[in-house]
Amino acid sequence: MKISSIAPVLALMAAQSVNAHTLFAELYVDGQAQGDGTCIRMPSDPNTATNPIPSLDSSDMACGVDGTKGVARVCSVDSGSTLSFEYRDWPDNPSVGSIDISHKGPCAVYLKKVSSAIDDEGTGNGWFKIWDEGYDESAGKWCTEKLIDNNGHLSVKVPEGLQGGYYLIRPELLALHNADKGDPQFYAGCAQVWLKSDGTQLPQSTVSIPGYVDYNQPATSFNIWNEKMALPYPMPGPSVYTPSSSAKVGNQKLRVSQQKQTEGLAPSNSIITNGNWNGIELARYNDQEGCWNASTACWAQSKECYDTAPPTGHSGCKIWEGKCQDINDQCSASNYNGPPNYMKNLNPVVKQVKLPAAEAAQTGDGSYSPASSAVASKPATTFKTSALVAKATAVALPSNSNSLTVSTEGNCGNGVTCKGSSFGDCCSSHGYCGSSDQYCSAGCNSAFGTCGGQYKRDEHNHMHVHKHKRAVRVGGDARMMP
Repeated sequence: MKISSIAPVLALMAAQSVNAHTLFAELYVDGQAQGDGTCIRMPSDPNTATNPIPSLDSSDMACGVDGTKGVARVCSVDSGSTLSFEYRDWPDNPSVGSIDISHKGPCAVYLKKVSSAIDDEGTGNGWFKIWDEGYDESAGKWCTEKLIDNNGHLSVKVPEGLQGGYYLIRPELLALHNADKGDPQFYAGCAQVWLKSDGTQLPQSTVSIPGYVDYNQPATSFNIWNEKMALPYPMPGPSVYTPSSSAKVGNQKLRVSQQKQTEGLAPSNSIITNGNWNGIELARYNDQEGCWNASTACWAQSKECYDTAPPTGHSGCKIWEGKCQDINDQCSASNYNGPPNYMKNLNPVVKQVKLPAAEAAQTGDGSYSPASSAVASKPATTFKTSALVAKATAVALPSNSNSLTVSTEGNCGNGVTCKGSSFGDCCSSHGYCGSSDQYCSAGCNSAFGTCGGQYKRDEHNHMHVHKHKRAVRVGGDARMMP
């Protein structure tokens, strides 16, 4: 097959930038923003929140890193509602962009019926796909490219007739820029919702996540750099759920027990939110003791707000701080009647965002054979290593360490070392350079770089290089996960 002359250039550009990843950061219901991070399970570490999921066999595949832990809020949606998902390259700054242009690939949205949107871990059987899009041959664009065109948004409709109750909603992006090297990069997150519906239908079959995709499948090893791609693109995962042909009567027991939303509601005396935290109005007071008690309680809530702030930031916490300072000032001025502006809504005015219309799925053949939804067992949390480790272990050790050259493209092995590379000093078990624990700990190849605590000596220098590259990046990040 003829290879485009520009493809190697694009691939090299992709391999030379760092940290151009993405995160599902905000949910819109029928055009209404639910708030930054509200109702969404997110990674706890903002520094790595936009990284791809490290393994297709990891429990992180269900709802992302730390996604087995539910959040306090559950958003309400109607049958047939349009849901829009906002992706961000920087979780706390939507103006920066959504995802790097090099991260080309398909998108999908899955649902899972659960008894509790907060307590269910998300892993295991029960997932079904309601929408997907791969490569639009008529437009000549991948779904992720359309996402960029729409300022980081994609929209889908909730199928009519579904059984009401609690669901996890899981948007998914798959970046294929390194898929031909054995590194498909999935980005997934889950929103917790309550579906208001009189319907009774659920799909006949569902899939298990993790387990619905694997390495070396046509969809996860697809080469996007070929001048003539092997189209049509074979979508990963099952076929899209079609109510008219795939529905069955839902679980009657759940229908009886889930007539009304009882979890994840915002308290009636909440006056501001930040992610899934609610600022609760202070009790009224009219004396000095009551005033200073309110101040103490206010600052305690402020601490909780910052402690629980998601990667999308703490702007609501700053507003709440202003309220606490007002109370302090009033107490200091011997004005003991308060709190000031009692029950005033402190949430900022929501900025109107132009959202794309929900489009019909452009689904593939659903090459995965879905398991029966009757299977309720949760698979063990294991990590995929076979395909990639085979590649790493096939690397021959050099006879003379002086023959090693420093990696300029982020890979290691076959005479190429990570030591001294701007990508990081550690050579992972999969043959890629980096400086995090994922590269430098278990499976690290000391023949082609440093391992364990050794990399800490140069960590500051690498962080400086990475920050510089982020500021001037061109093309895209093909940051190869270990």
